Amino acid sequence: MSTTGLAGRSVVVTGAASGIGRAAALRFAHEGAKVALADLDAAGAGSTAQEVEEAGGEALTVVGDLSGQQVVDALVEQTVTRYGGLDVLVNNAGIMDRMSALGETDDTEWEQVLRVNLTAPFLLTRAALPHMLAAGRGAVLFTASEAGLRGGAAGAAYTASKHGVVGLVKNLAVMYRGQGIRANAIAPGPTATGIQVDAAAGAHGPALVGGLIGATIGRLGTAEEQAAALVYLASDAASFVNGAVLPVDDGWSAV
Repeated sequence: MSTTGLAGRSVVVTGAASGIGRAAALRFAHEGAKVALADLDAAGAGSTAQEVEEAGGEALTVVGDLSGQQVVDALVEQTVTRYGGLDVLVNNAGIMDRMSALGETDDTEWEQVLRVNLTAPFLLTRAALPHMLAAGRGAVLFTASEAGLRGGAAGAAYTASKHGVVGLVKNLAVMYRGQGIRANAIAPGPTATGIQVDAAAGAHGPALVGGLIGATIGRLGTAEEQAAALVYLASDAASFVNGAVLPVDDGWSAV
């Protein structure tokens, strides 16, 4: 029997088609939660939902770009209609940049990374909050990054986006702690998720960052290890944890 207190609760997980999002969706379902899965990858999200249902869980999927208000509204509406509320929001979906230094970052790279990694979680959290506030409780989680804690773990766009996520977490925690809402994040270190970096050949940023990362990281983590941390932060065991950014990185942030 689950001891997390998540049984019967409704959980939205973005980026649920693969990687950390998929692992988190399966872990929440294992704890007895009802999950709503959001991703641009319809086949991947459907595969995750199928695995949840084959294990006896309940899942719905919403496919689309979460930086668009219509998709955000549809996800929240369908979750609330199907499950009767929205208890936990996991803002996990994200993309990497090209490890570009600021002077190498063009408008397209900057705007795309900020839109997916920061604007989309902002929009979805804003849409979810009224339902959590009405219920008097809610957990809002984010997948931040080591790049939200330091300056040498990614390019300018990704680093800025994840520092923005950290600020959003802390502001949410302060603004809504008196209304039963908790906001926390994990800061993953390098994790085996299949994400590829399309670094420009000969660029300054990738060469510099690659050397810094290679000299300081420990082992490669798993998506399941990241998911376990997300479930903990959503659980009743973390009821007094608010505004935290938890490194899940084999001690990389301590170097």
